[in-house]
Amino acid sequence: MQREEYLTRDPYQELGVPKSASADDVRKAFRKLAKQHHPDTNPGNKDAEEKFKRVSAAFDILGDPEKRKKFDAGEIDADGRERARGFGGGPGRGPWADPPGGFGGHSRSRGPYQSETFEGVDLGDILGEMFGGGRGGPRGGGAGGGFGGFSQRGADVRARMEIDLEDAIRGGKQRIVFSDGRTIDVTIPKGAQPGQTLRLKGQGQAGRSGPGDAFIELALRPHPIYRQEGDVLVMDVPVTFYDAVLGGKVEAPTPDGVVTLTIPKGANTGSKLRLKGRGLADATGKRGDLFARLVVVLPDGPDPDLEQFAEHMRQKRPYTPRRRA
Repeated sequence: MQREEYLTRDPYQELGVPKSASADDVRKAFRKLAKQHHPDTNPGNKDAEEKFKRVSAAFDILGDPEKRKKFDAGEIDADGRERARGFGGGPGRGPWADPPGGFGGHSRSRGPYQSETFEGVDLGDILGEMFGGGRGGPRGGGAGGGFGGFSQRGADVRARMEIDLEDAIRGGKQRIVFSDGRTIDVTIPKGAQPGQTLRLKGQGQAGRSGPGDAFIELALRPHPIYRQEGDVLVMDVPVTFYDAVLGGKVEAPTPDGVVTLTIPKGANTGSKLRLKGRGLADATGKRGDLFARLVVVLPDGPDPDLEQFAEHMRQKRPYTPRRRA
């Protein structure tokens, strides 16, 4: 019968690895096949269910150094049972009646697909990679459910957190409060990017085989001085009419402290001065630029001398302003 073939199948063949495969190669092969054939991703597919059982039983042998050594020496069979010398194996056990991996033992306290931790591989972790948690589907509730009562990790949680521009540049800490009342201090990495998502392992909802993760999306809080335009920062710097005409020096703020700007003669509203390396950091940690956009500001109140000068200039040198960026 087909099930008898499953019983006697070589675990190396089940995982598709040679007998010379390293422990790491065995784990990788198992993880790949477990994701592919897990019942939660193949509901109602009996073939996938059987394949999942077989690769799990195969990894129970090859993922354990002692069992693998005994199997290679012919001391145990593919189900982990000791070989009776002179006989072809003991009768009386069905092919999936409580194999050593614990997947078929329906009479035991564990369900057929409850969370198992093999040598270096956690099936709950594999499910977390497949479903991401908290998005409905097989892991919807986070604390159980799933195909055949598989005990899963808790659901992942997601949140959006606004951070100050200075913390995005230099790094920092900020506390976030979740809807269930929990608070977490989030470490903001130096050079954090708007839209970047931080993963806080084990900070999601509780589950039978461990908590899920928290994913925090970062957003820049509006700043009273700086604004993001593409990949640069821009700020408005007011300058006097006199400095705009004659040139001069003004102090201006930056995320790293106050600097002195040199205003060229004939500057106008919309003119930009580049402050290299004073902006946001990119994904590589390299700082971008900050541009100071000049805004010419007239004195408060009427000024007879300025009015006389303006009237003289209007007669002598009339011009039509053009819109400046």
